[in-house]
Amino acid sequence: MPAVRSVSAILQWWGFNVTVIITNKWIFQKLDFTFPLTVSCIHFICSAIGAYIAIRLLRVKPLIEVDRRDHWRRIIPMSCVFCFNIVLGNVSLRYIPVSFMQTIKSFTPATTVILQWLVWGKNFDRRIWASLVPIVGGIVLTSLTELSFNIVGFCAALFGCLATSTKTILAESLLHGYKFDSINTVYYMTPPATLFMSILAIIVERNGVVNWFQTHESIPSSLIIILSSGILAFFLNFSIFYVIHSTTAVTFNVAGNLKVAVAILVSWLIFRNPISPMNAIGCSITLLGCTLYGLIKQSLSQQPGTPRTPRTPKILRSDILPLINDKQDKL
Repeated sequence: MPAVRSVSAILQWWGFNVTVIITNKWIFQKLDFTFPLTVSCIHFICSAIGAYIAIRLLRVKPLIEVDRRDHWRRIIPMSCVFCFNIVLGNVSLRYIPVSFMQTIKSFTPATTVILQWLVWGKNFDRRIWASLVPIVGGIVLTSLTELSFNIVGFCAALFGCLATSTKTILAESLLHGYKFDSINTVYYMTPPATLFMSILAIIVERNGVVNWFQTHESIPSSLIIILSSGILAFFLNFSIFYVIHSTTAVTFNVAGNLKVAVAILVSWLIFRNPISPMNAIGCSITLLGCTLYGLIKQSLSQQPGTPRTPRTPKILRSDILPLINDKQDKL
């Protein structure tokens, strides 16, 4: 039944997303593997292998052919933005609690609107601007009352929002004409990102990783957990793809914000990071603002004759990896 399919899709999406976030935080905090670039590199490698198996061997999705010249003009630039976005998310997890990081990530709709307004000159309905007020206000309140505040983690999460917004805005212009689904996106984006990230990780974190191998006690079990985070990150893309095609836009928006709340609750139960009452209120205000923003965007998109800016994509609900497909463009 459609209702059962939608509920199961949302639950498995929540499960994969929360598990990936908690696993990454566990790696940084409990395993003392404090190397976000290396963790990101492992995620890229696992995703690249998984996408190759899914397309070339299992033929889960047909391969979308890309012109050789477009690899340099389009794929490589998107891979760089994609890489930057993932790394900033892992860096923020390294320094701040999951609850704080997830709340700041909710700032992405505001950064996307502001960038489109400032850089592309796109005009927005007053209701869109009004919906950003609780988002910004909740972020400010949460940041001022965060008991585990760290400036490095805060800046990484904030710049991660800008990177996500930039990726969203550039996606249609750089990939114009290619209707990528999630698996083809991973297939093309991860190999260049893996190469770039491997070089960066070797330069920045090589000595620290070598020292970790020499001093850490449980190497085999720790490596299994680290590798599992990369495998789970790849399967998260399947879950996102499935939930998008199993639910409506409104359900997807509401479920996305509830997912953040679930991730915050589970992380608190596991890591017991201190959360003040005002911090919880600020987080709740931000999530309500994001829900209101999504509902308004959906309502405006259904109105006939709504003006659209050429070559400027709709807002995408971004998670671990980027998605570009017909149905999500309508969100």
